[in-house]
Amino acid sequence: MPLSTLLHRSSQPCPDVSEQQALRVLQEHYGLSGSLQPLGSQQDLNFRVDSAQGRYVLKICHGDYTVAELEAQHAALSYLLERGLPVPAVIAAGSGEQLLALDLDGQPLRVRLLDYIEGQSLTRLKYMAPQLVAELGRLCARIDQALAGFTHPGLERTLQWDPRHAPALIAHLSPVLTDGPRKAQLLAATAKAEQCLQPLIEQLPTQAVHLDITDDNAVWQRDEQRQWQLQGVIDFGDLLHTWRIADLSVTCAALLHHAEGDPLRILPAVQAYHALNPLTEAELKALWPLIVARAAVLVLSSEQQLSVDPGNGYIRDNLSHEWEIFDVATSVPFELMESAIVQVAGFDQPILPLQASQLLPGLQASTVTRVDLGVLSSHFQAGNWEQPGIDQQLLREQAGTQGAACSLYGQYRLSQTHIDNPQEPRTFALHVELQVAATTEVQAPWAGVWVQTAEGQGCLKGEQCSLWLRGLEDAPDSGTQLIPGQRLGQTDGILRIQLCRVADLYPPSFVVPSRAAAWQALCPSPQALLGFACEAEPLVDAQQLLERRDASFARSQKHYYEQPPHIERGWRNYLIDMQGRSYLDMLNNVAVLGHGHPRMASESARQWSLVNTNSRFHYAAIAEFSERLLELAPDSMDRVFLVNSGTEANDLAIRLAWAYSGGRDMLSVLEAYHGWSVATDAISTSIADNPQALSSRPDWVHPVIAPNTYRGAYRGEDSSAEYLRDVDAKLQALAAEQRQLAGFICEPVYGNAGGISLPTGYLQQAYAKVRAAGGVCIADEVQVGYGRLGEYFWGFEQQGVVPDIITMAKGMGNGQPLGAVITRREIAEALEAEGYFFSSAGGSPVSCRIGIAVLDVMKEEGLWDNARDVGRYFKARLQALVDKHPLAGAVHGSGFYLGLELIRDRSSLEPASAETTTLCNRLRDLGIFMQPTGDYLNILKIKPPMCTTRESVDFFVDSIDRVLSEEL
Repeated sequence: MPLSTLLHRSSQPCPDVSEQQALRVLQEHYGLSGSLQPLGSQQDLNFRVDSAQGRYVLKICHGDYTVAELEAQHAALSYLLERGLPVPAVIAAGSGEQLLALDLDGQPLRVRLLDYIEGQSLTRLKYMAPQLVAELGRLCARIDQALAGFTHPGLERTLQWDPRHAPALIAHLSPVLTDGPRKAQLLAATAKAEQCLQPLIEQLPTQAVHLDITDDNAVWQRDEQRQWQLQGVIDFGDLLHTWRIADLSVTCAALLHHAEGDPLRILPAVQAYHALNPLTEAELKALWPLIVARAAVLVLSSEQQLSVDPGNGYIRDNLSHEWEIFDVATSVPFELMESAIVQVAGFDQPILPLQASQLLPGLQASTVTRVDLGVLSSHFQAGNWEQPGIDQQLLREQAGTQGAACSLYGQYRLSQTHIDNPQEPRTFALHVELQVAATTEVQAPWAGVWVQTAEGQGCLKGEQCSLWLRGLEDAPDSGTQLIPGQRLGQTDGILRIQLCRVADLYPPSFVVPSRAAAWQALCPSPQALLGFACEAEPLVDAQQLLERRDASFARSQKHYYEQPPHIERGWRNYLIDMQGRSYLDMLNNVAVLGHGHPRMASESARQWSLVNTNSRFHYAAIAEFSERLLELAPDSMDRVFLVNSGTEANDLAIRLAWAYSGGRDMLSVLEAYHGWSVATDAISTSIADNPQALSSRPDWVHPVIAPNTYRGAYRGEDSSAEYLRDVDAKLQALAAEQRQLAGFICEPVYGNAGGISLPTGYLQQAYAKVRAAGGVCIADEVQVGYGRLGEYFWGFEQQGVVPDIITMAKGMGNGQPLGAVITRREIAEALEAEGYFFSSAGGSPVSCRIGIAVLDVMKEEGLWDNARDVGRYFKARLQALVDKHPLAGAVHGSGFYLGLELIRDRSSLEPASAETTTLCNRLRDLGIFMQPTGDYLNILKIKPPMCTTRESVDFFVDSIDRVLSEEL
């Protein structure tokens, strides 16, 4: 087919066929009747046919499509079906023909009928996870593998989407754009693409390709876990014989619409394709130029088609996201994408040696101090990395008056982190900063032209590489030609040094971690120019570290997320990974003061430097801390036990109940969690923590119905009477068997269910019934107490009761192992009849001093007030999500113990468990740590450090709003 036909086709509108005409064609030629739904196309006409016999797709195209090229499509479909690929079958007409040549009102048309594949496309999916991106790349590889052996005369066709014709088509269609910056950008980008592609053309293998495996033409359905499952591939209208890599370029170009502005989001598709159907290095290098050219052709074709077919809504709707594809494709240098693509495919990029002389010949390597500015640097304390200019200040301090100091190339700088931000921070340093004490001469390391870009900064453009300097004084005039060793200027402060192999590219000083490796290929280390070590040590491989953990650490001790970030530092309500990204911590109810609090560091260091021993020794801290705890407890309580954890506290509370009551039988509440020891596990019935919980309780444990006012057997705040009937039944059964009740343990606010308040009056009456039966009442305040609720210091205050025993832990030590049991003297002394109680580290001097400091800081920094005030704002913002999103069912709790419950139906309250997991994983991508809770794992368990701010609340809620607006 000549190029003139191609250009003619690229300007044709869709066939003009009404639904009534299409229905007549169906009836006359296929014996089908039913309803039609337009499916949209750029130059063809497609209808979904709903008939009594099933669903089909009616495809109508112009008559100038040759029979051979359409028959090639049919042959390819049969070929792929035979090989198990999910593609539609062609339905023969009553005449037995698969392809009809018809004339409707003077229009020569070609008509076909195909199976309809149930499902949906991903075109309008707002967010596409890396796994799904990879699936599209893998799908493209599977189709290409299968088609590699397919031949047909109809494959030799001239098609506007064939990248071999892109330059001609762009030249033909570019006049559709008015002159201006947009058109100039398009022409420049496509010229660059052609320049990059030209040397590779002869090395590109060819075969039959689909050429349109996109988010539009792959059909998917979600499974029960809300994961996308491929149903089939449609639309073989662009099938032809061309470069193999063209197929992947089309897929990747379509993925740019889902890239949220980051073109490197295509890399999982490239990696998945290459793993299944290996590409040559030439193909990998050709991929990005082909993607850019494809983006330009998409834009120009749609603009042209809309000009001749202005009523085509399909084209109009697609045009905006095709421009988005083009904008993303032209947002980064070609060289960067080539580097990233080649790297992800596992090809080593050669490191070209730099032929250079010394940049600073008068500087002695022995006088230079390497300054660690990374995440674990000891120079950073108490958040000082947030101070503007801190890196340069540290360099000056380390250099002193006579020496010199340098930062490290390739280090993830802690000072470059940012908070409450969904984007990766630009933390990876592509340069070196050098502090010198006295005027130091700078000379040209190679021949080149000096170009001044601003006062004190510029670029020495050489044949191999460009040298970018900032902080240079007395530089030559811009445009001066220099030879190696010629004076370039001087510096007596901080000189920033950076190399770049790409001419006319002003490289960034810092880049995001996900682009670091690709940028390093373009901006190598300046170590060869400096003559001393200035490169950072590579980070420990996070995946290898995780494998080491799994190989040695008992796997029942789980970690958050399948691929968890490597966290080694924290500050306030943020956790910081080794690449310098700060994650908003919304689930850490241990660090109530926040992470890295300087008071905790100083208190523990001081006490460790003095003594740390067990509580049988006599020291002041244990008396002081016990007194402080009793000041917070109800007046009736006068004895304290100190332990290491909430599990120990609850275990001890059970022993106290046994000793005081003389009985062994305990009432607990279904769906609750109290610990991992034998006794506390026995009273825990949360199936989220133990799937066998309901079938493995010992006979001394008697769970009562969970008083869940939202999704329990009885609902609403006034449901106490209904729930208390079960308490009565359990007590009556024990009395009938003449078994002595030991006690009743309950969280005053339902913690594992996301902070649900108990029904009004529930504990008042339950406590009265238990005490009447000779038992004691235990309030498990491990998660919900100690001021976290904001409105109340203790959870039991919300119910207007006073328990006999209070257990606590979690935030008492801000991460130091510390727990406590508070009770009355007579209950405490009942245990003595059974022997002494002892906890080796419970109540140690270090733990007590830290416990006291936690109470001091909470008061001094107003954290209890913060939990109340910000907590009220927090709950109101979450409630607005419930009003906006059907998936958000209810908000539970108060203060900084909140729960957002996700449901699929507001009548049945069907838990949205899979969606909650997806939401938590997506929040991690946006820089937030959150995990699900509840027996159905459908509740966000929101329990952040109590220093959390309104700004962090806004970031968190806005991020949930964003994700809920995506298709979960």
